Amino acid sequence: MSGWEGFLHGLSVALQPGVLVYCVFGVVLGTFVGVLPGIGAMATISLLLPITYYLSPEAALIMLAGVYYGSQYGGAVASILLRLPGTPQSAVTTLDGYPLAQQGKAGVALFASMTSSFLGSMFGILVLIMLSGVLSRAATAFGAADYAAMMVLGLVAASTIGAKDPAKGFAMVVLGLILGCVGTDVNSGAQRFTFGQAELMDGVNLVALAMGLFGVAEVIANIQVAERGGVPRRVALRDLMPGREDIRRIPFPALRGASLGSFFGALPGTGSTISSFLAYAAERRISRRPEKFGHGAIEGVAGPEAANNAAAISAFVPTLTLGIPGDPIMALMLGALVIHGVQPGPLMLEARPDMFWGLIASFGIGNLLLLVLNLPLIGIWVSMLRIPFRWLFPAILVFVCLGVYSVRGSSFDIFAVALIGAIGYALSLARFNPALLLLGFVLGPLIETNLRRALLISRGDPLVFLERPISAVFVLAIALLLAMSLVQAIRRKAQRDRQR
Repeated sequence: MSGWEGFLHGLSVALQPGVLVYCVFGVVLGTFVGVLPGIGAMATISLLLPITYYLSPEAALIMLAGVYYGSQYGGAVASILLRLPGTPQSAVTTLDGYPLAQQGKAGVALFASMTSSFLGSMFGILVLIMLSGVLSRAATAFGAADYAAMMVLGLVAASTIGAKDPAKGFAMVVLGLILGCVGTDVNSGAQRFTFGQAELMDGVNLVALAMGLFGVAEVIANIQVAERGGVPRRVALRDLMPGREDIRRIPFPALRGASLGSFFGALPGTGSTISSFLAYAAERRISRRPEKFGHGAIEGVAGPEAANNAAAISAFVPTLTLGIPGDPIMALMLGALVIHGVQPGPLMLEARPDMFWGLIASFGIGNLLLLVLNLPLIGIWVSMLRIPFRWLFPAILVFVCLGVYSVRGSSFDIFAVALIGAIGYALSLARFNPALLLLGFVLGPLIETNLRRALLISRGDPLVFLERPISAVFVLAIALLLAMSLVQAIRRKAQRDRQR
C-alpha cells in the first residue's frame, strides 16, 4: 500500500469502537497529566503499561501514543498560567506565554498554543506518511552490524546532542546497558548480575524500572515544586478569541516550528525538547522585533508549541520503521510493543499493517479531538490546576504499587520500584538524566543481539563494522560526535580556568 492508501486503511482500524474509545481516553488523560505539573507523560505511560497486558496491541499502542501527544497540548496550560512547565517540552513556552498572561492575554496565548500544536501535529503526520514507506524499504538493506552501529549512534546522540554534561549522559547510558544485561543469557543460559535472586533471572522488570524512575522519583521531586505554583486566573471561552493582528502572527511561526520539529523529531536521540528550543531561537533570530521576545511575543508561543508537537509525532518514524526509539518515551513505546510480541522494524509495515497504519490514522483523529475538546474545556483544565498536589501524589503511589504488582504478582517488584524511585531521585539531585538510563536499558539487549549476530557472521572479525558501507557511516558519525563532545569539554574547562 502507498502512504495514503495505508492511511485510509488505518482509519478503518482506528475508527473501530473498541479502539476509538482508548484513543479518546489516551488523549484526554494525556491532556490532564500535561496540565498538572509534576506528573508528565513518562510517569503516566509507565503507570499504564500493566493495563496494556489486557488490551489488543493496536488499542494499547494507540492509547499510550494518545497520552504522549496529548500531554504536549496540556503542558502549555501550566506554563502560560503559572510559569510552571507541565512537561519539559513546554519549558520554553513560559518565556513568552507567562508574560502574555500577566498582560491579560492568557486566553490569546492558550489559543495560539493549541492551534499551533494542532498545525504541528498535522505536519508531523504528513511527514510520517511520506517517510515511513521510504525508510522501511531502505531499512531492508540493513544487516546486523548496521543495526548495532545505528543503535549505538542513537545512544551517543542522546547523550551528547544538547547535553550540558555529556559525561553524565554517558554514565547513565552505560548504567542502563548494564541493567539490560541482568538476567539469563539467551545463548549460554548463564545467569548474569542476578546475585542469587531468582526474581532477577528474567531480568529487571521494565514496568518497575519505568515507574520507579518516572513515577516515584518524579512525585518526590515535585511535591514542593508543584505546591509553589500559586493559583491560576480563571479563563473563560470568550477570552480565547484573539484579535486580527494576533491571528496574523500565528501561522508562519507555527509552520516554521512544525518543519523544525518534524526534522529533529525523526532523528534518534534528539526529541521534542530540543526542537522547541531550536524553534524559539529561530523565531527570535528572524524576527524584526527580537526585543519583544521574553516580554510577550506570540511568535515565542506558536513556534515552540508547533515544534514540540510535530516532533512528538515524527519521533515515531525511527521507532516504527527502524526499531530505534527517538527518545525515552519512544523507548517505553518500544517496550510496550515487545511486551505484546511485536517487533518494530522494516518488516512491521508488511507484517502488521493494521497496527502500523491504525496508529498513524489515530494521530489525526486524536489531534482533531484534542483541538475540539480543549478549546471549550479550557476552563476545566485551568480548574485542575487548583487541585493541591498533596492530594494527588498518594493516589499516584498507590497506583504505582498496584500496577507493578499486577504484572508478575511479585512483592519483590514493589520493593524494587521503591528502591529504583529513591535512586532516581538521587540521580536527579546530582543532575543526572535518568531518561538516558531507560534508553540504554531498552536498547542494550537489542545492541547485544545484533552485535553477537554480526560477529558470528564475520567469525569474530570486528572490522565487519567498517567493511559494510552503512555501518561504516554510523561508526564515523559516532566518532565525530565523540570528538565534538571532547572538544566542547576541553573548551569549557579552559573557560573555567580563565575565569579563576
